[in-house]
Amino acid sequence: MQKKILIIDDNNAVNTSLELLLKQAGYFPASATTPKKALNMLGSEDFDLILQDMNFSRSTTGEEGIQLLKDIKKSDPRIPVVLITAWGSISLAVRGIREGASDFITKPWTNEQILQSVRTALGLAAAAPVQKDKVISRKDLDSHSDFSGIIGNDPKFLQILDIISRISRTDASVLITGESGTGKELIAEAIHKNSERIERPFIKVNLGGISTSLFESEMFGHVKGAFTDAKSSRKGRFELADGGTIFLDEIGDLELDSQVKLLRVLQDRTYEVLGSSTTRKVDVRVISATNRNLNEMVEKGEFREDLLYRLNLIAIHIPPLRERIDDIPHLSKHFLSNIGKVYRRHELGINDLALNWLMNQPFPGNIRQLRQLIERTVLLTNNNTLEVEDFNLAVRMQPDQQDRDRISDIEIMPLDEMEKSMILRSLDHYNGNISRIAEALGLSRAALYRRFEKFGIKL
Repeated sequence: MQKKILIIDDNNAVNTSLELLLKQAGYFPASATTPKKALNMLGSEDFDLILQDMNFSRSTTGEEGIQLLKDIKKSDPRIPVVLITAWGSISLAVRGIREGASDFITKPWTNEQILQSVRTALGLAAAAPVQKDKVISRKDLDSHSDFSGIIGNDPKFLQILDIISRISRTDASVLITGESGTGKELIAEAIHKNSERIERPFIKVNLGGISTSLFESEMFGHVKGAFTDAKSSRKGRFELADGGTIFLDEIGDLELDSQVKLLRVLQDRTYEVLGSSTTRKVDVRVISATNRNLNEMVEKGEFREDLLYRLNLIAIHIPPLRERIDDIPHLSKHFLSNIGKVYRRHELGINDLALNWLMNQPFPGNIRQLRQLIERTVLLTNNNTLEVEDFNLAVRMQPDQQDRDRISDIEIMPLDEMEKSMILRSLDHYNGNISRIAEALGLSRAALYRRFEKFGIKL
């Protein structure tokens, strides 16, 4: 059935142009030139989506547009509203997002921007939120989605997988939050794997390892001679991800200057290669992740609010391991199986007492710390069935062992001290192999070297 879309703009030429575009795309459009007429139409007809300009009667404040949005949401809070505003009025669009708008588009817009935003908003509206009392079955989820490699049956976690299964086929930007080690990258990969972009690239970018001076070159590429060391041309991450998904990890570590440049490409889907004046288009689905509180960073002026709203059309919070302890046995057996294959110890197992012991540990490093503990234990024991004593030995044998370093006490360590401790242990475990250490800690090599410098660690 054709989706009905109401266009609200005081410019008849804009209305006519958008009506033609939407009709050609298979929608059923109608238009209104005043807030009063728009509200009357909403009272007599059902619409699936609204495209609303923010300025009326030549007003530049946008207050009339904000009031109209409030009236629309009061009339029908479920209907998605996509706002249209000028680039210089993004703060107005951000206000609109706070009032319940689904998305915003800045002028001058392109037809593809309009259509993509409409498709995404309609797709998200169709993917209705899961009911809190709904029982979600892992078996049902796995029957229509690919969650291979993701272990967990905790009800909170299954709700997350259910959300992923429903929003993956849209192009909505997704912000994944959660503590370090909770598996944010796995969730990002699952979103891509279950999307219509599955056959296209999935490009990971650890923004914590990219300095402001290198941001443009890394993200947008450069031409030969663009700067002193540019001895050859290089493709940027956005070009590599074209048609697919780009995963921006550690988005909270991005400097303000770089945030402005990122916002522009996310808004316009265009960029310029460093050293070239040619504007290029890019078609990407954006997924970002952070272990920081971006709302607090916005309040402190450390993160742009307009960028935050551009990134988190859908927000997914991954619970820490301590809030899904029933998954610890499943995760432990999964890791044990994989580690056994790596070290050619195929008879590995773990007894019930040891599983109970693991379930009673806080694991501030979350799933990553659980895996590292199991691997260290396997390396330190000849037993095929791991017992509590084996895990205690692994804890005691950690480098520079102090009483406070015990798993049960790590939670009271300062964050920097805990991070330094984990790096030192990884250095010892992987014999200084930087690539293996970076992979185990979920960091890029550049980010790892930055932490070496920060903590005064000498190789």
